[in-house]
Order: sequence, then structure tokens, then C-alpha cells
Amino acid sequence: MAGMSDFRRPPPVLDMTPEGEFREPPKPSGLDAFLARLGGAAVLIGAMAGGLILAALAIFFIGLLLPVLLGAVGVAALSLWWRRRRLRKMGIEPGGIRIVVRR
Repeated sequence: MAGMSDFRRPPPVLDMTPEGEFREPPKPSGLDAFLARLGGAAVLIGAMAGGLILAALAIFFIGLLLPVLLGAVGVAALSLWWRRRRLRKMGIEPGGIRIVVRR
């Protein structure tokens, strides 16, 4: 820390009038206004592109999960069908399907 305070920085320059008021900043030129509008448009386009990327990623991951969901539904349907078939073979007519969740 002591090494940081050894060097001397020049004091900041304040652009003031002899009366103690700050001077007016220079007026922006036409090029400055154009570049400001162009920068604003670039930020807007970048935000829209970022939103499109997020939407595309969401659709991609949903597309990846859809086959997993369909496979799980198929396994569940096959399991229910097999259990009802086994009950019929034992001479028990199965009623409505009841699903029990154990925690």
C-alpha cells in the first residue's frame, strides 16, 4: 500500500470561468448525434438477438426432453396395460385405474 501513494497524480483540471462558474461543454456535432443513434440501434438489435438466442435454446431443450417424456409415458402405459392383463388372467376384472403416490 505504501508503494501506491508514492507516485503523484496531477490534480484534476476544472474548466471554470474567472467568476467561478463551470464552462458549457462543447455542443455535439452532427456526427456525434448520428453515432449516438447508431449506438442505440446497435444495443437494441443486440438485445433482440439475445432474446432470440434464449428462445432458440428453450425450443432446443424442449426438443431434447420431448423424446424422454414420450418414452416415460410409453413405459407407464405399458406397465398399466401389463398389470391389467395380469389381473384379467387371474380372473379379477380390474376397475378404474388408481394411481397411488408414496413418499
